[in-house]
Amino acid sequence: MKGLTRTAITLWLSAAFIGSAEAQTATNLAVLKGLSPLSVLGKSQSGRAALSSNYTVTGGIQTGDIRQSTLLPFAEQQQQALRDAFITDGNLAELADGLGTTLGSAYVARAHYQDREHFTSISQALADLIAYTNSTTGSDSNSGKYFFANATTDGKTPVSAEAADILKQNGGGSDVFGVNYGRPAGTPGADAYGDSRPFQTEPQILPIIGRDYFGAPANNTVYNRGPVMNLIDSPSFPSGHTTYGYMGSILLAVLVPERYPEMITRASEYGNDRIIVGAHYAMDVLGGRTLATYDLAHLLANDPAYVGQTLKGAAVIKDYPAALSAARADLITVLKANCGADIAACAKDDTGRFGNPAMNQAAYDVTQTYGLPVVYPNNFGVTEDVGKMTPEAGNLLTAAFPSLTLDEANQILTDTEGPGGGFLDDGSSFGIYSRLNLYAASLAAKTLADHKASAAK
Repeated sequence: MKGLTRTAITLWLSAAFIGSAEAQTATNLAVLKGLSPLSVLGKSQSGRAALSSNYTVTGGIQTGDIRQSTLLPFAEQQQQALRDAFITDGNLAELADGLGTTLGSAYVARAHYQDREHFTSISQALADLIAYTNSTTGSDSNSGKYFFANATTDGKTPVSAEAADILKQNGGGSDVFGVNYGRPAGTPGADAYGDSRPFQTEPQILPIIGRDYFGAPANNTVYNRGPVMNLIDSPSFPSGHTTYGYMGSILLAVLVPERYPEMITRASEYGNDRIIVGAHYAMDVLGGRTLATYDLAHLLANDPAYVGQTLKGAAVIKDYPAALSAARADLITVLKANCGADIAACAKDDTGRFGNPAMNQAAYDVTQTYGLPVVYPNNFGVTEDVGKMTPEAGNLLTAAFPSLTLDEANQILTDTEGPGGGFLDDGSSFGIYSRLNLYAASLAAKTLADHKASAAK
């Protein structure tokens, strides 16, 4: 399938980075409320400590002064981050390396970008599923950017009364990053609307010079300040790239569950690469991850608020699980034909950077909280029951491992959840998603599914 125009192909980019004036949907409002703890961080000692750490950690990761457990040596990870600056939202091709050497190659043989404006797809069913999912999460991510920057939809148009009431109810403020990092909106060097990015606030941004996704000579400046991608007046929170990275990676994980943990590792790498190029803070990445995970769970649960919606650039999907099933059938057929064996066998073939489980876990683990201070101590180290607080979350596992019951899946998510108390974990059902550790949960889910299969023989 070929892209029709540059505008059509870059729909996600214009939505996530430039913004557009739209009324907030029901899902937008749910996500804005869930992310709203960001707006009150400057009002408490623990919140200010988290903001300070966010700034320091972000700068340290970008310059390499903080040595993370990354999948590649730092210089090579910088080059991967430069490649990851382009978004292949039409077919998820750039995320497919998480499928492993054989399956990843089989995927991109059929679904690839021919240039910046044209791409191919596995099938219409998979293309429609990707487009609907991407439009859902992209709309929610985009709605947050100007909302948290200056309570508008596009930098100028005030948000709806319902959205404005979110900040009124929690007493939150706008432009938290700009105000706390010395770059208030509109001041010299700052984002015109608020929430200036790290390349505008940090004292040093390490240049990255190499080649981008298409092999063209590039650097992180042309992907931050233009002309390839101009983010100067695009508010930082939440990260649209990370939203896309987790959206696409979770979708591929569910479609090819044999590679679930590796796809989650790819998602965490993709988000972390946004810090490395100087485009986002750690909090932006955590926000993007949380909202993408939240949205995917509701889509997989066939939540009426999420299905049957008319979205830009996407055919309407009224039954998400059915659409997922049709897309999976097409994908498995293509992968099997191209890899020459069954999926389970081909999934084990990985000579690339995702071939070491210990490294995958280490790389994922450093992104779970980024070591940011606890903001809500009452939730730190306290088990929050996923099944009771947000029962739809279990669909993130049952969609991939159908032999599990929803209760079993939610118990796994509860048993593997992160330490809690972070800047989004305020006790809300949305905040629970900031604690989910899908890497650990997918391993436990696969173990249980395999045990059930063995017991049934």
